[in-house]
Amino acid sequence: MRTLAPARGYWIAAVLTGLALAGGAAIFLARPISPGVEDRDGTATLEVAPLLKDLDLIRPSRPQAAKEFSVPTLAGTTLRLADYRGKVVFLNFWATWCPPCKEEMPAMERLYQRYKDKGFVVLAVSVDAEGAPIVNPFVKEYKLTFPIGLDPKMAVAEQYGVRGLPTSFLVDKRGTLVGLALGPREWNGKASRALIESLLRG
Repeated sequence: MRTLAPARGYWIAAVLTGLALAGGAAIFLARPISPGVEDRDGTATLEVAPLLKDLDLIRPSRPQAAKEFSVPTLAGTTLRLADYRGKVVFLNFWATWCPPCKEEMPAMERLYQRYKDKGFVVLAVSVDAEGAPIVNPFVKEYKLTFPIGLDPKMAVAEQYGVRGLPTSFLVDKRGTLVGLALGPREWNGKASRALIESLLRG
């Protein structure tokens, strides 16, 4: 695994779309999305599959559960994926030094505010080596209210096969991986909202 070290600068995020598909989708294999095919567990329904395609999300090659993890938070508590079972989870790996991460954060916040009371949660896991001292000012500047986890040694990022930033995973209510986004998206756009609403109905 190539280390996502801030000292190496922004190039990792900049070449994300070119390289991460090959190296970053360690737990995903892209395949054509057929609106007429439903996975065995019902993850990619007739309704969800075309929405994944609209957002250019990578679909899991087979049904698989999101890997459990726990990381410290800025408040000194513990953020556990297991605590959000039964919710639709948007899991985002990011860093304060990553310009595309900064680009998509406001849309992530708007998406969270729109659906947080309907069973949706954004979990943003920072891989900043400096941890809370550098993440706290960023969170305050961008007025982020969703849960923030700290992964300074990138243990969870490595567990998820992350090779570039930002990388986001969608997890359905059953804890099954639905899609992977390499690079930023307009997360509060029409297609994103339609996808989240569909998953919330699932």
